[in-house]
Amino acid sequence: HMLKIYSSIIFRCGALPETRSPFAPLDDVHLLSNGLLQLGQSMREFVQKTKGQINTIFQKLNIFDRSFVRLAALAGEIKEGEEELKQTAAVLNTHNEEIKELSEKISVKMESILQEKGQLLNKVEVMEEQLSSLSVDLVTVRQVAEIDSLREVIQRQEQSINSLLAAMVEQGRHLDHQTMKIKLLEEKVNAPNLPVHHHSLLLFIFSFFFFSVAFFATDFPSDCSELFDRGERANGTYAIKPNGSEPFMVFCRGATVIQQRRDGSMNFDQPWEKYENGFGELQGEFWLGLKKMYSLASQGNSVLRIQLEDWKQNRHFIEYRFYLEGPDSDYAIQLEYLSGSLPNPLSNHTGVVFSTKDRDNGRHWASRCSHPQSGGWWFSSCGDTNLNERYSRVRANGRSERRRGVQWRSGRKVSHSFAFTQISIRPLDSVNSL
Repeated sequence: HMLKIYSSIIFRCGALPETRSPFAPLDDVHLLSNGLLQLGQSMREFVQKTKGQINTIFQKLNIFDRSFVRLAALAGEIKEGEEELKQTAAVLNTHNEEIKELSEKISVKMESILQEKGQLLNKVEVMEEQLSSLSVDLVTVRQVAEIDSLREVIQRQEQSINSLLAAMVEQGRHLDHQTMKIKLLEEKVNAPNLPVHHHSLLLFIFSFFFFSVAFFATDFPSDCSELFDRGERANGTYAIKPNGSEPFMVFCRGATVIQQRRDGSMNFDQPWEKYENGFGELQGEFWLGLKKMYSLASQGNSVLRIQLEDWKQNRHFIEYRFYLEGPDSDYAIQLEYLSGSLPNPLSNHTGVVFSTKDRDNGRHWASRCSHPQSGGWWFSSCGDTNLNERYSRVRANGRSERRRGVQWRSGRKVSHSFAFTQISIRPLDSVNSL
């Protein structure tokens, strides 16, 4: 376009006679300036468009970098999970070998007992033959009684041996079944290209086998405090058997933890059945269950410890002497304040029953409260402190700073927000605490 303008000017200038003014006409100057302005505007639009394209490229590069970092972190976690699975398989093999060795020792002992039994039966038969050859008058009443007593002892011993043999056969069957499962798990762990979602399933199966092995043990601790007294100092999941109940898994942290919340990942607005039997993950957020809590509390004098952590990682606690009644009384609770660094809003919790959204035992649910209750708890009034209520997260604008997490109310209008809650039970005479 500019070349055309210049050509037009030169042509016009060349057509003028030499006697005319050396300056270009005003129209030509206007035409040239308009052309230059259009050229500048085009160049400016081109530069802006190029800038926008470059910015878009940089944004895509940043998104790609973040995705790559996340993918690398995920790959690292998967690799760590595979290493843990391999280590767990090795531990399971070790336990399996130990059980096999124990089974072999028991079998040898059983053979020895059977041999002794045969020898004893032979002696009794010889004695009976000798006695039968003698005259009936020579056999005293005392000797007959001794023979009968000896025969009863042998019969009882034979019954015990048969029971032990049956138990050994059953144990051998379980060991063979477990060995087969371990081999299958090893093949899955060592298999290439294992899908990511299978890792959680394998971890669950390994945990199940650990529990199965522990189930055959007879020396279960009654709670985590007893485990602590035996010398175990590592926090984690263990099997306990309180007050003659069936063994079950708990999270031990010195004392036996019955509730834990830390990020709101678990929904605590559950029905009565869930609160009675328990829900959640022991390594994360969970409620142990009223049945298990009752078996722990019924062992004797217990201390209920509530530990809270605020958003600045400052920890606070409060302890009560704790009594819990059974399912016939809707798990009524009695609390007697002992000590702590928190205000005591549970001072009136004596004989208060447990309630959930589908089972309002205390008549303090939504029908009588201006604000509906959430989660199961021992409600004595509508404004009670409830550590199982909905976990509130902070909003993007930060305005709900004072209302996030779980609330601990020290008065009608005074409440404190906490990010972490943990409730545990221990015997009154136990020296360990969280």
